[in-house]
Amino acid sequence: MALIIPVRGFEPQIGQGCFLAENATIIGDTVIGDECSIWFNTVLRGDVNSIRIGNRVNIQDGSVLHTLYEKSTIVIGDDVSIGHNVTIHGAHIHDYALIGMGSVVMDDAEVGEGAIVAAGAVVLSRTKIGPGELWGGAPAKFIKMVDPEQSREINRKIAHNYLMYSQWYGRGESEAAAAAE
Repeated sequence: MALIIPVRGFEPQIGQGCFLAENATIIGDTVIGDECSIWFNTVLRGDVNSIRIGNRVNIQDGSVLHTLYEKSTIVIGDDVSIGHNVTIHGAHIHDYALIGMGSVVMDDAEVGEGAIVAAGAVVLSRTKIGPGELWGGAPAKFIKMVDPEQSREINRKIAHNYLMYSQWYGRGESEAAAAAE
């Protein structure tokens, strides 16, 4: 069972059909939508400000989400994939975005709909990544536009795959595969 910790009068809220790995930690002012998956060793630390996560979001192993006290919040849209070992600190991530493994996204940064942050990128504070843009490097820089339909298809497929993977932990494979379609 995931560690769910109320802090400062805020009790984490978890939507329906979510998978929370047994060693995930969900703290304080954190609201998670429906059909999300929060993977092993992930920490959602809503102790100093709010974290809002949409539907069908997967936050993969070892990721950490945190904010600045009374300054920054985290808002993540629907069908977003957050790769392994990602740090998100007070950023806004729009629908269908993909944040690659090992990336860092800092306070008040914004990642547009269908945008991709490449693995290992460091997105500095207040950076604005537009819809459908691919950014990478440290510090992250614009690389190119991604075809909107291709981006949406890739990001949706990853989000739906993680929904299927999460269901392996509580349901039969055939049910999980059918649910992901």
